[in-house]
Amino acid sequence: MDFRQRWLAGVAFALVASPALAQAPWQPAAEVSQAAVALTARDSAGVSFRVAQGTMRITFWGDRIARVSVDKESNKAASGRDLAVIGAPRPVAWTIAEEAGRYLLSTPAMRLAVDKSSGAVALLDAEGKPIVSEADPETRKLGDAPDPDGIVQQRFTLDGDQSIYGLGQHQAGVMDYRGHTVRLQQANTDVGVPVLVSTAGYGIFWNNPAVTDLAVDTPQAVHQTVFRSQVGSGVDYFLFAGPDVDDIIGAYRQLTGQVPMMARWTWGLWQSKERYASQAELLGVAREYRRLGIPLDAVVQDWQYWKPGEWGSHRMDPARFPDPKSMLDALHRDNLHSIVSIWPRFDIGLDTAKALEDVGGLYPTTYPNVYPAGEGRWYDAFSKPARALYWRQVSDRLGASGFDGYWLDGSEAELGGRWGQMRDVTTAIGPGAEVYNAYPLMHTTAVHDGMAKDYEAKRPIILTRSAWAGQQRNSAITWSGDVAGRWDVFRKQIPAGVNFSMSGIPYWSADIGGFFGGSPADPGYQELFTRWLQFAVFNPMFRIHGTGAGKEIYSFPESARAPLIDAVALRYRLLPFYYALSWQVTDKGASFMYPLGMIFPADTAVRNVADQYMFGRSIMVSPVVEKGATTRTVLLPTGQDWYDFWTGERHAGGQKLSVAAPIGRVPLHVAAGTILPLGSPVQFAGQSPTLPVELRVYRGADGHFTLYDDAGDGQGWRRGERATIELELDDKAGVLTIGARQGRYAGMSKERDFRVTVVSTGEAAGLSQSTGIAIRYNGRRIVVPLD
Repeated sequence: MDFRQRWLAGVAFALVASPALAQAPWQPAAEVSQAAVALTARDSAGVSFRVAQGTMRITFWGDRIARVSVDKESNKAASGRDLAVIGAPRPVAWTIAEEAGRYLLSTPAMRLAVDKSSGAVALLDAEGKPIVSEADPETRKLGDAPDPDGIVQQRFTLDGDQSIYGLGQHQAGVMDYRGHTVRLQQANTDVGVPVLVSTAGYGIFWNNPAVTDLAVDTPQAVHQTVFRSQVGSGVDYFLFAGPDVDDIIGAYRQLTGQVPMMARWTWGLWQSKERYASQAELLGVAREYRRLGIPLDAVVQDWQYWKPGEWGSHRMDPARFPDPKSMLDALHRDNLHSIVSIWPRFDIGLDTAKALEDVGGLYPTTYPNVYPAGEGRWYDAFSKPARALYWRQVSDRLGASGFDGYWLDGSEAELGGRWGQMRDVTTAIGPGAEVYNAYPLMHTTAVHDGMAKDYEAKRPIILTRSAWAGQQRNSAITWSGDVAGRWDVFRKQIPAGVNFSMSGIPYWSADIGGFFGGSPADPGYQELFTRWLQFAVFNPMFRIHGTGAGKEIYSFPESARAPLIDAVALRYRLLPFYYALSWQVTDKGASFMYPLGMIFPADTAVRNVADQYMFGRSIMVSPVVEKGATTRTVLLPTGQDWYDFWTGERHAGGQKLSVAAPIGRVPLHVAAGTILPLGSPVQFAGQSPTLPVELRVYRGADGHFTLYDDAGDGQGWRRGERATIELELDDKAGVLTIGARQGRYAGMSKERDFRVTVVSTGEAAGLSQSTGIAIRYNGRRIVVPLD
């Protein structure tokens, strides 16, 4: 019985074995007055207790979701601002039982204990043991007294051996946060998201958008984790029960919003630069990629396309961009797309700024620390009228030209990047200090919701420098900010991206090659750029960007270009895999990037590996992060066999390997039991769905994969206009079953060509297009013998 089965079996046993108070007359609080904690109220969603500090309310929002809030006032259901939370409590078959020293609350998938003497809440594992619990409630702070360490505070005890991931994106190079302190505060290169997951099979969302410090089991507080928020009223957090990481993140998204499907073209290569200075330069980049036959799907327009003094006008300078619509029409004819940089900042005196001020949508100029002379003003994304007007201005002036999405730069809001400045602002919903970290959520909401309404034929797409809880619902890709092009910085992008993904927000990227520094003419930088590009093949977004000399693939000398072209080719061959995986992210609570510890929680050796990760649940990526390296050590998790993607060699798990890593190869290992779809070589992503697909089969375990397809853009997928094909590997029987196609969509090919190949040493390896069993698929079930 595996970890997940043991968990569920234990929870099911508890529901059967525990006597439920719901099955007997409920006793009022007076009957249990000897306890320090008294049960005072109960309804269909949850239960309330009188505790020493006021009222504690526990509500169930799903089988795997429990909300815990503690306030001074008994009439307050929860103290947090529910900016991230858009779900509502779902009907849950929960029970409450009374034991000698505690109350036991159970759903089919989770169990909570409430200590009668202290009121401490604990989440229990399948055997009834705490895996995370509130520490001494006397240390809890509810925001009613000044405290330099944070006026809202909750301590937790981490029971047993576990590792912690998530908490947004940070640049410390840390994968497992045990023993570390993290500041959750939005800033360029740093993204604070108060969501964590544990190898013990649970997650926590601290529902407070103020600047928060989190100390995770530091030496000063062994086995304790403490959240400390600078502002707020009352403790408010959500617990999510696993045991699997997708159960946890799926529950979080049930609460805060589904991940929409991105357009197919977003999975291709994006070329960007700080900045293309004219219409002619941008179109020239597109022409050169097409002339050379290097695949490309997007060319990005960065900032300062406007006239001097018109930051926030959302107008392109006609002297340099004489006809934006014709520019975008030309890109679209060549199967290319473009997004454009927009900011929440406005130069003083613009008509756009005046219109926002008229609806109370600009932060006032009465704060000298916030608006140094000449730096413009920032709009209030917490104001619903301001959000609607902001989008209308963008749509009327840039959307009408045909841009395919928007790059929300400075989305913290930047305001100089210092916490004290936002503390001084009064937003439409209250003091800026109370909601500081949630600004990017509300800013991306304005653009996502507006684009979805005005341009149904296009799936919203946003690139943003910051994020907060719930932002996955806004089709937002967060990038790691203006990082430097150095090896030490590159190494830190791996745990930064993986932990951001474990915060429940799956779409992430970094500027390939780093934003600052680097020239294609420099041999040292050529190596760094190549290794970074190989890493980015296995990021959700594949975007080249940077300041200084252009870093287009063709800008590198021919002597350095071959491994770059091979990396781009690998990205495009994997398009069927990426697009199918993106459906699992949307539909099943999956992620793209995982720490090894969350996929293999029982293997303690892999939990703090900071330079390897899983892309999906079947491909382990081990980027080369050392200058001059041509080999690297790879740790194979225990419990299954692994195949070298490039050679087809099979290795047992639980060992360290020295793996060849010449400049053209990123070490990749594929788990036994994997069915990996590889597409045909293409020039843009839209070509992929109709061309033959190779199905690579990695024997050694049973396996399953769901092929997914839809129209590639637009909102039809929400209406069920999509098709799936279930692939099943029965390893013992030696057969692959290609299931009957389910569903349909406009433009779907009635027939598909598959080629089934079995991977072994030297067979079906690397980028070679292997021979195998040719299958003409017409939508009906086919059983393919492999032996």
